[in-house]
Amino acid sequence: MPPSDFANADIDQIVESLTTDEAILLTAGVGFWHTHAVPRLGIPAIKVSDGPNGIRGNHFFMSTPAKCLPSSTALGATFDTELIEYVGRELLAKEARLKAAPLTLAPTCNIQRNPLGGRSFESFSEDPLLSGLISAAYVKGVQSGGIGTTIKHFVCNDKENDRMAYDSILSERALREIYLMPFMLAQKYAKPWSFMTAYNRVNGTHASENTHVLQDILRKEWGFDGLIMSDWFGVYSIDHALNSGLDLEMPGTNKWRTLDLVNRSIQSRKVTVRTVKERARKVVELAKRAATEAGDILDGDGLERTYNSAEDRALMRNVAASSIVLLKNDESLLPLRPSSFKEKKKIAIIGGNAKAIVLSGGGSAALKPSYFVTPYDGIVEAIKAGAVGDVEIAYSEGAATYMTMPSLDYDMLTASGEPGWIGTWYSHEHDESMSIVEKPLEKRLIDETRIFISTSIPEGITRRWTMKLEGKLKPRTEDCVFEFGLSVAGRAKLYVDGKLVIDNWTRQRRGDSFFGSGSVEEKGTFPLPAGHSPHILVEFCNVRAPADGDEDEAVMDSNPGVRLGGAEVKDADESMKEALTLAEGADVVVAVVGLNADWETEGYDRTTLGLPGRTDELIREVIKRNKNTVVITQSGSSITMPWADDVPAILHSWYLGNATGEAIADVLFGKVNPSGRLSLTFPKRYEDIASYGHFHSENGVVRYGEDLYVGYKHFQHRKIAPQFAFGHGLSYTTFAYSDLQLPQPVLTGTSFSLTASLTLTNTGSVSGSEVVQLYVSMPHTLEVTHPPLNLRAFKKVKDVKPGESIKVHLELDKYAVSFWEERITRWVVEKGPYGVKVGSSSENFKLEGDFTISKGFEWNGL
Repeated sequence: MPPSDFANADIDQIVESLTTDEAILLTAGVGFWHTHAVPRLGIPAIKVSDGPNGIRGNHFFMSTPAKCLPSSTALGATFDTELIEYVGRELLAKEARLKAAPLTLAPTCNIQRNPLGGRSFESFSEDPLLSGLISAAYVKGVQSGGIGTTIKHFVCNDKENDRMAYDSILSERALREIYLMPFMLAQKYAKPWSFMTAYNRVNGTHASENTHVLQDILRKEWGFDGLIMSDWFGVYSIDHALNSGLDLEMPGTNKWRTLDLVNRSIQSRKVTVRTVKERARKVVELAKRAATEAGDILDGDGLERTYNSAEDRALMRNVAASSIVLLKNDESLLPLRPSSFKEKKKIAIIGGNAKAIVLSGGGSAALKPSYFVTPYDGIVEAIKAGAVGDVEIAYSEGAATYMTMPSLDYDMLTASGEPGWIGTWYSHEHDESMSIVEKPLEKRLIDETRIFISTSIPEGITRRWTMKLEGKLKPRTEDCVFEFGLSVAGRAKLYVDGKLVIDNWTRQRRGDSFFGSGSVEEKGTFPLPAGHSPHILVEFCNVRAPADGDEDEAVMDSNPGVRLGGAEVKDADESMKEALTLAEGADVVVAVVGLNADWETEGYDRTTLGLPGRTDELIREVIKRNKNTVVITQSGSSITMPWADDVPAILHSWYLGNATGEAIADVLFGKVNPSGRLSLTFPKRYEDIASYGHFHSENGVVRYGEDLYVGYKHFQHRKIAPQFAFGHGLSYTTFAYSDLQLPQPVLTGTSFSLTASLTLTNTGSVSGSEVVQLYVSMPHTLEVTHPPLNLRAFKKVKDVKPGESIKVHLELDKYAVSFWEERITRWVVEKGPYGVKVGSSSENFKLEGDFTISKGFEWNGL
């Protein structure tokens, strides 16, 4: 029977027919990426795949190339629910089919509580309404394409350090109004197939064991009837998680829910067979839904594929360009117009990110791109395509921006000259031995130098094993000293031309690499004469070395990895001088700077909002020498820009995925009029952030002391001027707002509706798009405190022609006027006057008005 036939299964009969052991097996995964199959009853295994900004497939190691969308903060910056829904249906769902995955582990919609959070780039916004509506659009789009979504991480997974243990302590009102709200809106408007629990505790109890969150709120209040799964290794008990409503433990490696342990829990009456079958039922229902919606995948060959059509590339370029935010544009320096050059012009491109492969943030969101265009290449191609006159292009890095040594993915060759190097696996004499069997078990070409092997190991290999990686480094054009960096989850040595250059084998320093399992990057140098292609050998073993304070030589059985990076040693002062000299002689300077997947990643939090190394110094010095400077920043969350007041033009480009360089060039040269708006506040300094001083885990506790005042609400409440406000973004045209109309609200029982309207006019000379934002202030009372303003509606008005006026309608419902009343555990709508401000950001208002609710009411549910 083909798996798709399970679409016709009788769920009640299937669940009744399950043996206890079969039910137990269904409540946990198999391997890293599949649910359990029960062939006797025709229940198919369901494959899942990571997917916040693309569908990676089932392998971190030598993964199938995939389309990488902009980071979630960038998708949030589009403020375009129609576009996100379209992308979900036409790109992400189809990509999931190419990767043979009926269920995606996305979207992430945690709140941007603090931009230092390592996974901040993975969530849409600091604002719950924007987060929720973009999430709903993502879910609706993907699921309309027949692919399920798993919205995550439920809830308060807002930082990475100590993520398995920290306890988010917060008021019930903040939990409801801020952190649960995006999930609530997604459930109301899109109904995800699955929810994924967070690693952390919420008010004392781990999310995967939290009856209040999983049962009282998600199941009973919101009526969610889909599957609840854990994050990977985010289960910490047997009975607590089963009894609290966690249906599926993932992955199936090193799991709690084994036949032995769960049966012992049943025998000791810590959990009942009935409860186990209730959990198994949800997995069976998921299997039926996947068979119904994506049966072609279940019946397919299971192979992962890559496909890039011209339409897909155009869509990715459009989405990326739509997310870019024009932060500043004094004297209309932008757009640059090469076509207007009447004589030879010199454009200097500088900065550590200009030629770097900065695709996305790091961790489970990372993937291997099916193609990639750097900012430098995108800008150069656009100049070549658009210039009438003779344009000279010069480049200098100026200041390095990497944390770990740059990848050597494109710098390695095999002995026969193929791109990459050869990996050879060796078994050991037995599972506990450190002596290898000299006959290789497997040999293959590897085209990457960040090798997170995870569970992608040869069949039949011993528990302890060794891999040797061998190739040649591409020759340099000049004599140089080359610096290598080697980090490892396990132990490794680097030999160059037979000489030991790095020993990360004998002893090592524990670090944050490879999801917290790896070592600190160790470095070593080697002199390279021009034209010489040195032999490179890395010996790797999946048993980590002893370290000071931790002599444990644990076997890395689910997360072994090794990373080799490197770059020519350059004098920092000379690099700076070179860039400044170029800037002095250029007509225009384009500086591309920012962060990358080492700075912003799953596994650890950032330590500063500042840009890396001497980047700020570089920008300051360039401005002194050339006032025609455009700064393009890349980061997934907010950064500080101490030079912002002095730079005439700033574009914030987030992480843009495959089409990075093309999208940047489209906006830089005016092919696309920028329409992105900041999905989170950019502060002038870290001390201005609401959670400053209580973002860290203190003895396992994280206190949400800012309560409701997250993001722009805090800046307004404390009257702190940000560098750039939430919702801010400029255009190459201008808009006028007029004629705000706020009719009397319609109240029926526990419902509320009001349609605000206004007129938007393009007062500039080119077509453009505007994001109209409506904020509401609640009635003032002595008993309940409210933030000064809350975003309650927004609309992206697209392609407004010069001189054109458009009537804009903004719908408000009961969510716009409700707050959570802790004393009665209900949503409350108070009678009284409500203020309204409409504008282009949280601090730039064009129109004001008010409306009155004559009779309040209470409600629960959705």
